[in-house]
Formats: sequence, C-alpha cells, structure tokens
Amino acid sequence: MPEVIVYALQGRTLDQKRGLVKDITEAVMKNFGAGKDDVTIQIVECPRTDKAKGGVLFSER
Repeated sequence: MPEVIVYALQGRTLDQKRGLVKDITEAVMKNFGAGKDDVTIQIVECPRTDKAKGGVLFSER
C-alpha cells in the first residue's frame, strides 16, 4: 500500500489539489503496479510564516 506525502505552502485551490492527487495516483499505479484504492496521498500544508529558505521566511520573500 504505497503512501505519498506532499509538503506544500498553503494557498492551493481545491481543484489544484484534486488534479495533483489524481496525477500522483496514476503515476504510482503505473510505476508500482498498485491498485487505485491502494494509493494513499496526504497533503501537508503550512503557512508561509512557518517555512523559510536561505534564512528568509516565505512570507517575506
């Protein structure tokens, strides 16, 4: 039972998330030979104030 965890900044629409999980599910099915109902995907979102790159918060970039 493959599980995929996607870390992302908050702000994506529900339609964007639907498209992402559909594409990921299809890729896992194709490459791992898994069934559609065997693929679990979790999207973990965080606010731009809680993530930084190069010492600068994403909210300040």
